[in-house]
Amino acid sequence: MTMAAAIDSRTAQARRWSQASRIATVDIVSDLDKAEAVWRGLESQSVTHTPYQRFDFLAAWQRQVGEREGSTPFIVVVSDAERRPLALLPLACRRSYGLDIVGFMGGKHATFNMPLWDRDFAANATRADMTALIAGISEHSRADVLALHQQPKTWREVQNPLALLPHQPSVNDCPLLVMEPGGEPASRISNSFRRRLKGKERKLQPQPVRSYVATEDSDITRLLDWFFRIKPLRMAEQKLPNVFADPGVEEFIRAACLARLASGGRAIDIHALQCEEEVIAIFAGVADGHRFSMMFNTYTLSSNAKYSPGLILMRDIIDRYAASRYRALDLGIGSDDYKRLFCKGDEPIFDSFVALTARGRIAATAMSGLNRTKRMVKHNPALFETAQKLRSALR
Repeated sequence: MTMAAAIDSRTAQARRWSQASRIATVDIVSDLDKAEAVWRGLESQSVTHTPYQRFDFLAAWQRQVGEREGSTPFIVVVSDAERRPLALLPLACRRSYGLDIVGFMGGKHATFNMPLWDRDFAANATRADMTALIAGISEHSRADVLALHQQPKTWREVQNPLALLPHQPSVNDCPLLVMEPGGEPASRISNSFRRRLKGKERKLQPQPVRSYVATEDSDITRLLDWFFRIKPLRMAEQKLPNVFADPGVEEFIRAACLARLASGGRAIDIHALQCEEEVIAIFAGVADGHRFSMMFNTYTLSSNAKYSPGLILMRDIIDRYAASRYRALDLGIGSDDYKRLFCKGDEPIFDSFVALTARGRIAATAMSGLNRTKRMVKHNPALFETAQKLRSALR
């Protein structure tokens, strides 16, 4: 059945639960190819979404990681009475503990998760709209629960309508740097910190040092080859599991870094710091003309490591995006010490666990309670230290 035919068959049913809402139809698509035209159409319009919800980013994740994990696309297309798309929810469904659990595509590789919203609809959405959305999903699927993690409350000064549903703070915070267009350099990074970094930069050898964004396929491939050689060694050094060794992850990252957007950029941009032929640091993330959001990074194993090349590159990245009049920059989930050197605030993010069936109610309650406990541990230094020691002992 085509998407149009499916919408026709559901319009009459949808009217029952959408009388108080602009939402007329809710269609669930399980094929990336069938959803691509609507998805890309929304991306090209006045739509509110984060760069983690681009088709090129999530299609690469689903095909390389999601399929290997047993997740199937669960793409929700929401339309009004004239069949104009109001939203697209890029979700995936996986079977776990006998339940069908639906969450955002991208897994742990997406810092932020949210639908692609028509901007006008998002700005004026009501609880009745969200009730209609959830009713439509429940009516047209066998899913038991929606587990929707790491959602921003607003994006580019527009509300995220899913915040109208019951929700709770996410387990981890996301450090954020707000940048005022045209602001003085010291408003982003203090003069004293800049002097310290400049002193470290002078010690890097051999000089000169250059930072740049990889634009050519050959450069992108070369930097990724270096990253996938160095990062496992760095993680082993820190006694951390190598998440980049999970099935399909390297293939996903390579595909997204090479995916060229209509704007000319890449689905994931790679920033590098280099001394002649030696790569000494990289930061990779997503950008959308408003914010840069960091995904992964690493730095050299050579003697240059003692001069903080990652911090030097981060300074250059901040100044580069400030010059392009970006308004924000984040360094991903988690409160690592280096992030707080640059980001003094936090992006408010939340989780929602929405039951769709009786079994789903039990699961939603359990998921909510587990997340609250994790957040309490993460935000209590004594409990967190105990948890870290226990994890190390078990490892």
